[in-house]
Amino acid sequence: MSGGASELDLAGQVVELVRRLGGPAAQAEAVVTRADLALTRFANSFIHQNVADSTVGVRLRVHVDGRTAAGSGSVVSSQGLRALVERTLAAARLCPPDPAWPGLTPPSPVSAGVAADEATVHAEPDERAARVRAFVDAVGGLEAAGYCRTSHRSGAFANSAGHSAQGRTAEAAMDGIARTGGSDGVARHCADRLADLDGAALGARAAAKARAAVDPVELPPGRYEVVLEPAAVADLLQNLSWFGFNGKRHAERQSFAEPGEAQFDRSVTLVDDPLHGSNLPYDLEGTARRELRLVDAGVTRAVAHDRRSGVEAGAGSTGHGMLGATTFGPIPRNLRLLGPAAADGAPSAAGPLGGAPESEVAGAVADDDTAALVAGVRRGLLVSDFWYTRVLDPKSLVITGLTRNGVWLIEDGVVTRAVRDLRFTESYPRALGPGAVLGLGRHAMRQPDRIDGNWWEAPPVRLAAWNFTGGASG
Repeated sequence: MSGGASELDLAGQVVELVRRLGGPAAQAEAVVTRADLALTRFANSFIHQNVADSTVGVRLRVHVDGRTAAGSGSVVSSQGLRALVERTLAAARLCPPDPAWPGLTPPSPVSAGVAADEATVHAEPDERAARVRAFVDAVGGLEAAGYCRTSHRSGAFANSAGHSAQGRTAEAAMDGIARTGGSDGVARHCADRLADLDGAALGARAAAKARAAVDPVELPPGRYEVVLEPAAVADLLQNLSWFGFNGKRHAERQSFAEPGEAQFDRSVTLVDDPLHGSNLPYDLEGTARRELRLVDAGVTRAVAHDRRSGVEAGAGSTGHGMLGATTFGPIPRNLRLLGPAAADGAPSAAGPLGGAPESEVAGAVADDDTAALVAGVRRGLLVSDFWYTRVLDPKSLVITGLTRNGVWLIEDGVVTRAVRDLRFTESYPRALGPGAVLGLGRHAMRQPDRIDGNWWEAPPVRLAAWNFTGGASG
């Protein structure tokens, strides 16, 4: 950084430049973030790439003469910061009036958040490689591919209203696949500490599922009772977040969410928990992040807001200011489906990854949590993962997509055969609606998103029905 200045120093410099160049009436907010990202990739059971990237980004938003503009840059010298301020002020003069400008976040306390794990912050490539080696050894000769990543962010916020905040965070994630000649198995985990990633356990899980998925049979379309593993449930949570609990979409009547109504099964409690790890303790507008209970025992309680959507709704910001919120809307990006243990106030942690299966097909059942749900199913399907999911109707949140990385037939509480991938068309809120959730596992597994800092945490879930509309080819 320029002259060894801290992120908070740089944010303050940017705000002062706006005051000097734009006049005392110019309103400004500046966010400075340093991101250190490191990734170890492997394919064909060998590490083929180690990459590391360290960047400092500055994002500025100004409001001048009733007009709003934003700009960003990565040159943090005095000349670079001045150029950023000048071009953002020039852009504001060309923008249309912004009568819905919500104003700046006033001075308010922001907690320090979860302390960043220093071992993860300073993790070396050989530490990630050790987890990759453990994964590869555990797949027992199958072809393995995937990644192990660590990230560290430190940042600060300042605005011309006198508000400031700063913080640090760290994350580690692993996503690996084991492949036989014609079937795949996958295992993923995301955590606040690299030490919490067990490459051997993840590799054993992926390999057991790959071996269990050989020689799949074709099943006809129809509505099947299902047990969804955490990776599949993560897709439900992501789409519910983006399209349902989005304050802008709710205001535009494009969301299913109706606060105060019992829209979900009583067993469903959904919490956005950005301070559970992986995020700085403030949003892009400097608002303190906090836990937001979106669904409580089946009753929808809230949607996410930034300052703009919060003012329009008369609700205030929930700490979800983010890039793209003005156009797409604010979304909760760290959603947890609380299992019974967490909903009762006990800590919810990742459960056992399972030991050696009694047979290859039994390897489809990853852990005791899943086994308990499977045991109650007379005839249905065990689903590992969803992918290529797309919204057909945003209001009712009807989604179409495909299964992936393993589907199995359950008969009389026992997994009996692997099944070919299926296409589905399903309303996610309906599938989790009153009376539709037949069971939740007690232990949640946090699933990494493609973007570090985003994650989805859920136990396995047993649902009364899921609408499969065809095979993977149509």
